[in-house]
Amino acid sequence: MAQVLALIDYGAGNLHSVANALKAAGASRVAVTADPDVVRAADRIVLPGVGSFRACAEGLWGIAGMVEAMTERVHVGGAPFLGICVGMQLLATRGLEHGVTEGLDWIGGEVRLIERTDPAIKVPHMGWNDVSVGRKDPAHGLVERGEAYFLHSYHFAPDDGHTVAAMTDHGGGLVAAVAKDNVVGVQFHPEKSQAYGLSLLSRFLDWKP
Repeated sequence: MAQVLALIDYGAGNLHSVANALKAAGASRVAVTADPDVVRAADRIVLPGVGSFRACAEGLWGIAGMVEAMTERVHVGGAPFLGICVGMQLLATRGLEHGVTEGLDWIGGEVRLIERTDPAIKVPHMGWNDVSVGRKDPAHGLVERGEAYFLHSYHFAPDDGHTVAAMTDHGGGLVAAVAKDNVVGVQFHPEKSQAYGLSLLSRFLDWKP
């Protein structure tokens, strides 16, 4: 039986584009859902995210039982999890956009405004940029070096450098991906990253962390 992938609908993601990209990458059963019971039964979970950290957090926690269902399926059931853009940032302990907002705290750290160290550096960080992978790879081969599409003004600053799966450079190093156990998050948009993004999503569909 084909695996069921739960794409969480909490009013804060470009769901149509992500769903189409997942299908193009080989997913046969993508359930776009706001139902915690569907999430509890899913084989894999994807959390997209567009907008501010606070708005996304409020949308996610606004669905009764959703965070509990995600936590149970991922941390108890072992389902592979992918967070995209703000969906990746929500893995942090807290976000500092529009005040302090608590995150999932699945990967310790803060989401902070990108500092403009050079007047020529523009915020938001928007467009194509390199993704580099270090020698230590907590994502176990899921994230590869290449070029991806970014659009963000805030960045993930993890407490533990061992959770950094990839970096990019925008007037200094910015975290492009984080990972811990069966949880991975990418700051870039795979659904907008053409062949590189589809390749990543295809690997996620086969990922056995």
